[in-house]
Amino acid sequence: MIALTLRRPDDWHVHLRDGAALSAVVKFTAQRFGRAIVMPNLVPPITTAEAARAYRERILAALPPKARFEPLLTLYLTNATAPQEIDRALSLGFIHGVKLYPAGATTHSDAGVTDIAKVHPVLARMEEAGMPLLVHGESPHPDVDVFDRETHFIDAVLEPLLERFPGLRVVLEHITTARAVQFVAGAREGIAATITPQHLLHNRNAIFSGGIRPHYYCLPILKRERDRQALLGAATSGNPRFFLGTDSAPHARPSKESACGCAGMFTAHAAIELYAEAFESAGLLERLEPFASHFGADFYRLPRHDETITLVKESWVPPESYEFGDATLVPYRGGQPVAWRIAGLDPS
Repeated sequence: MIALTLRRPDDWHVHLRDGAALSAVVKFTAQRFGRAIVMPNLVPPITTAEAARAYRERILAALPPKARFEPLLTLYLTNATAPQEIDRALSLGFIHGVKLYPAGATTHSDAGVTDIAKVHPVLARMEEAGMPLLVHGESPHPDVDVFDRETHFIDAVLEPLLERFPGLRVVLEHITTARAVQFVAGAREGIAATITPQHLLHNRNAIFSGGIRPHYYCLPILKRERDRQALLGAATSGNPRFFLGTDSAPHARPSKESACGCAGMFTAHAAIELYAEAFESAGLLERLEPFASHFGADFYRLPRHDETITLVKESWVPPESYEFGDATLVPYRGGQPVAWRIAGLDPS
């Protein structure tokens, strides 16, 4: 049996939701990762340090007994965010980033930023303090093609922003295009990107294979095959600017399978296993550990974990659905085999 032991990884972009939904999904992330950057796009959004503190307590309360997992909180940036909120966040010690959602770009982004100029004072304080800006990098304007929104955002918003704030640390999250790979690889110091398993494993054909596949719909949307190849090349390159971020985003089944379905793919139940599949496909399994366990911790200026996990090449089949509060949740690859599993963990 093929086995791969690696330092315990972290997930640098995950959605844990709240309430009964949180209790249903947090265990999957905690089983695989030592830490995770938790997204703030709840209803209402986590816009203040005090709200982040309360949310962190709810996450910790929902963890399984004896779980060794640390949630790393973020703030939701709005037009009204004050620079002083950054100081309050820093004082708590568990808030590690501020999330920029362009208004209307994705799930629960209505309270996001409508004009980047409105938040320049906050960004200036973040630059001074070293607080990372975590960016959903899409232009949601109706005249921008959905497949071009990431490229448009980089060219129209992000490049000028980095010139204006040359010391601002930025993570361009869940990148999906060859343009984003090129941009991050060639950017100044302090710029990084996360890459999801779905964008490494699939191109946009997956959404339309034999009909509309709502559980393959996420934002940013899956792109062309040449983009997938560029992402796989970046993830397996050993370049420390690229690291793991699942963007695992659970939605109740009726919210996905509807006339206007929600964007998001739930991958937390098999996250590190799916990355192993992607790296194996490139013949570069030895580069999974730095991508999953080193580079993100280094960027966020946190220590790497001492403990390890072991993946074994042994197929298992996730259930077709999981309980999700009062509803059910359809996982990615539900009812279909996953090629790797974590040794000692019951995958059911």
